[in-house]
Amino acid sequence: MFEPRPGEPAYAFVPVVEAPAINRYGKSIETVPDGDPLRGQSLNINGDSSVSDNPNRYKQHGFYFNADNCIACHACEAACSEKNDLPAHIAFRAVGYVEGGSYPAYQRMNISMACNHCDDPVCLKGCPTLAYTKFAEYGAVLQDPDICFGCGYCTWVCPYNAPQLDTQAGHVSKCNMCVDRLEVGLKPACVSACLAGALDFGIIETTPDNRDQLETRIPGFPTPEITHPNIRFQQTRSLPREMKRTDSMPLRYERDQQQQGEAYKPKVDESGAGRSWNLKKLSTREDPLVIFTLISQAVIGAFITLFAAPLLGFESLRMASHPTAMSLLLFGLIGIQTLALVLSTMHLGRPHRFYRAFNNLRHSPVSREVAGIAVFYNFLGAYTLLSGLPMLFEWLPAGLSAGLIHVSGWGAVFSGIAALYFMHSIYRIPARPFWNHWQVLTSFYGNMLALGPLVVVMVYTVARVLQGLPWATTVNSFAWIILAGVGLEALGLVQQARHLRSNGGEGMASHYQQCTKFGMTYLFRNTGLALSMLLLVLIGLLNPAGNIGLILWGITAAVITMTALVGRALFYALVIPTSMPGGFFWRNKGFEEHARETGLAEMPQAGVLPNCH
Repeated sequence: MFEPRPGEPAYAFVPVVEAPAINRYGKSIETVPDGDPLRGQSLNINGDSSVSDNPNRYKQHGFYFNADNCIACHACEAACSEKNDLPAHIAFRAVGYVEGGSYPAYQRMNISMACNHCDDPVCLKGCPTLAYTKFAEYGAVLQDPDICFGCGYCTWVCPYNAPQLDTQAGHVSKCNMCVDRLEVGLKPACVSACLAGALDFGIIETTPDNRDQLETRIPGFPTPEITHPNIRFQQTRSLPREMKRTDSMPLRYERDQQQQGEAYKPKVDESGAGRSWNLKKLSTREDPLVIFTLISQAVIGAFITLFAAPLLGFESLRMASHPTAMSLLLFGLIGIQTLALVLSTMHLGRPHRFYRAFNNLRHSPVSREVAGIAVFYNFLGAYTLLSGLPMLFEWLPAGLSAGLIHVSGWGAVFSGIAALYFMHSIYRIPARPFWNHWQVLTSFYGNMLALGPLVVVMVYTVARVLQGLPWATTVNSFAWIILAGVGLEALGLVQQARHLRSNGGEGMASHYQQCTKFGMTYLFRNTGLALSMLLLVLIGLLNPAGNIGLILWGITAAVITMTALVGRALFYALVIPTSMPGGFFWRNKGFEEHARETGLAEMPQAGVLPNCH
């Protein structure tokens, strides 16, 4: 176990005090009842099998932060980093601040934040590899970097930016509540190092010495309703009506007149920026997901079109009508979906551990999406082999072979639709309000209806033209289906913009950047959607044939494809999480970009990796 230093001062030890039975969220402070087999087990810290005699070992503990006392000395950060031997670009605890007022009444409020070891840890539920555990001992939420494969989903769902994705090491790690110190009665290292008495630690809902308040909100802190965090605040000094962040996020915090006390709501900080393209900043760490999601939606839509069209009377799309073209299309779909799956693993910090994505089917939408895509992929492969290479299965009875084709086809249809639903669920995250809207569903299904039939139309048209056969009647009828897909996405985007404007906060800040920082790119995407719909209506009404029809379809395909790519890139580039405010340098995206552009990132002490995964 951790060895306390001789003569450790009394303030370094967790006080043994009486605690209430339940916390303010109605959950028991006692993590496991008496007599439970979980009690009395060793945490095996550093291979030590002994068990602590701490009488409060099975009570939920948490941090207490007094903003009145914090002087932003960063001693808590330094102590945490030293104890956990962290590299310069990773910090389990960070100090940020907000500021407001004007001279001579300027005020600054500091916030020290680490993992809050929540009652409802969304990181635990979201992790596909089961790397997280909510321990009975002290209520600590612990994460095992050796199990993690570096997808970073926990960093998406956590509202407090607590899990840290180390793109250099390829895994996530986070605050572990210093359970080794707790086992011998000591407070966490960050608390013991606090010079001004701003940080404290103990059983949750108990009031530490020299404290009066046990608040769950403070300016800059996301709503506690998402995870029920185990942190309590004190902030008694009067603050200005408006507090601003000093990092690059366009957010400020305004006192909510509808609530008593110092309740603040996030608002957009409109700095008056004009419209720009910022095409370089469309490229993010999620670039592989841009390609993976679009290809998966296109492949699923193309297969459903190919499978369902003959059932709806499009006889010329049967395998028997164009066996070579249809077989090539099916094998092409398999090939491009394989490429998409490979790209999706490249998004991982440890791609060779991709198989761990199936570990948390019960809770994680990532696991469900991976399982849904895997089932679709296998059904698609079976259907492709059975129908595209029938000579390999001549040994099967004709009725059985036809039955297998039928089953695998319908299996691919239903599993593909389900996979896209699970894919959309990944992004319905309260901690990322820009994504947390049903527009994600209409976008994914809209792309399925638009890109999938478009792929089939292009292949079918080429096949018919090369054979000198008419193509326009069948192809032009698909314009209405593709129009429905494009229109579905456009409808979702319009409703999302209204939702963001009416709800404000981080979601509205994302929309503000969409209209300013990426304003020209946003206008290009919207123009592309409108132009796509106009072209599809013209094709559907005029039923063009010959070279004019081919030109119209070529332009339409190019516009739809480019619009989809730009729109999906914006989807990832625009999102602003409900993270804690950063400092002027630390955890400031603007500084990170500056450091990489100027070469400061080459200096390890800057805390910024020169390039991100």
